[in-house]
Amino acid sequence: MTEQYVLRGVSDGVLTLTMNRPEVLNSCNRPMVAALRDGFAAAAGDDGVRAVLLTGAGRAFCAGQDLAEVVPPDGAGPAPDIGDVVGGYNALILAMRNLEKPVIAAVNGVAAGAGANIALACDLVVAAESASFIQAFSKIGLIPDNGGTFFLPRLVGMARATSLTMLADRVTATQAEQMGMIYKCVPTTALMDTASELARHLATQPTRGLGLIKRALNASATNGLDEQLALEAQLQAEAGSTADYREGVKAFIEKRPPVFTGH
Repeated sequence: MTEQYVLRGVSDGVLTLTMNRPEVLNSCNRPMVAALRDGFAAAAGDDGVRAVLLTGAGRAFCAGQDLAEVVPPDGAGPAPDIGDVVGGYNALILAMRNLEKPVIAAVNGVAAGAGANIALACDLVVAAESASFIQAFSKIGLIPDNGGTFFLPRLVGMARATSLTMLADRVTATQAEQMGMIYKCVPTTALMDTASELARHLATQPTRGLGLIKRALNASATNGLDEQLALEAQLQAEAGSTADYREGVKAFIEKRPPVFTGH
């Protein structure tokens, strides 16, 4: 049962997904990746979910791919097709980026390899001071996957992304915040309270509008200026037709806090 690998809970409009293989630092295997993908896919169709919080059980966020799944048991036979494994990750990353609801990562410990890039695929990353990030792929002759070669240069620039991926240097949470890799570094004891509060806040905001912001930002990675301006006009028209836009304007005029429903 894949449910044992990812714990799910919904409260105050926030779906919390907890990677649950603490005995192996939440290393990814196929069932866990499939369960994560299913969790994000389910969130897309659930109006009761207006934000997703992703974290790891125990002392790690995710230590990357479980090598026991991609190395021959006797060390001598043919290796499993790593491309097949990456295909499962690709479906997960696309589910995260295509979910038009905020996704917050609470990085509670090491985020290595695939785990680092799962975190970077989230919309906002909050990390404990004790957490760290490492693009460990080059240490075993592989390349960053899970969108690492896409997200990292856009977050920290090409020169820094090249050094982080080729040298596989460990980055502390403090350093990650300073270089713009993550949103915020917080004291370890405050991590879950901070990330949960952020997720609950986002779950009270205009969900459709936030989803359209995410769609526009996704598109900006490949669009030219003309295309992006046209998309902004299209999405602004869509946002302007929502109930939350009407509520936001009404609340502004009435000088009161808005009450958004996500529609």
